Amino acid sequence: MDTIFKPANEHTILQAAALLRQGELVAFPTETVYGLGADALNEKAVAHIFAAKGRPGDNPLIVHVADKSQLDDLCEVTPDAEKLMDAFWPGPLTILLKKKPAVPDITTAGLPSVAVRCPDHPVALALLRESRVPVAAPSANRSGRPSPTTASHVYEDMNGRIAMILQGGDCRVGVESTVLDMTKDVPCILRPGAVTKEMVISVLGRCTVADSVMRPLKEGEAAPSPGMKHRHYAPRASMTVYIGNREKVIAEICRRYDEAENAVILALDGDIPSFGERHVLSIGTSPEETAHLLFKRLRETDEMGVSLVLAQGWEGEEMVLAVMNRMARAAAFDVIKL
Repeated sequence: MDTIFKPANEHTILQAAALLRQGELVAFPTETVYGLGADALNEKAVAHIFAAKGRPGDNPLIVHVADKSQLDDLCEVTPDAEKLMDAFWPGPLTILLKKKPAVPDITTAGLPSVAVRCPDHPVALALLRESRVPVAAPSANRSGRPSPTTASHVYEDMNGRIAMILQGGDCRVGVESTVLDMTKDVPCILRPGAVTKEMVISVLGRCTVADSVMRPLKEGEAAPSPGMKHRHYAPRASMTVYIGNREKVIAEICRRYDEAENAVILALDGDIPSFGERHVLSIGTSPEETAHLLFKRLRETDEMGVSLVLAQGWEGEEMVLAVMNRMARAAAFDVIKL
């Protein structure tokens, strides 16, 4: 298959929308990461997503819509869910709701719930409006790889596997959307993102965070949300994340680096001078900057061919939780507190 790789404009968006209606796969930018889209109600098209990504079939997909009016046939929208949509859509919030029969089981990995969101990106919204179908779209990368935040990342992983890639620049947020389970009595964050627990509480007055956010799932434990069950976001190298006392973290990273034959350090901007002549990649000055840079940096470590990645992490809540969730999973939960 020859993958079409073109900048997003009125003509190419119409072309991509037609491909989606024909059951083809199209990658497109969102504010979080690039998505790999197919008609969510077309079982054959959705099956192609799993094949193109090498994605396990028990990993549910997120259904993207242009606005909440498209949800009538997809799920049961509760009053609280509608409040969240009014507050955060378009935006990086995915809401888990009870699905309706029109949504095929392959899209939800056989679960009785469906994850829905409205992305905050002009190209994504235009594509969704023109396609006139709900679009199932996980991140547009090979399964387990760092998520793509540029069109070139998608091309690296998906060229020859999908019909089209719409180029739309760098993704603004850089980590996937918050996934909020609204099927329980108390809303629960299953995957943290840019819409935080505190932001949900400001609208609904209550919200919890699943303890599985910062641990691997147990044997046989169900994964109601993407990004929970399987290896995710990982570079090819081994990776360790360090948090805690700044001086101890820097000293331990330096020690490990000096013992290794082929390592690289992911460091906060202000601490880069402390690592001397060692090879360091910046991950910014704030959790938001780290979120924007993280997947790009992990892909750069692959290009460098290193065998070990040593990363400074963050401690705290809100956006820190989203960043540390991705870093911990990329490191197979090899997170050391000093």
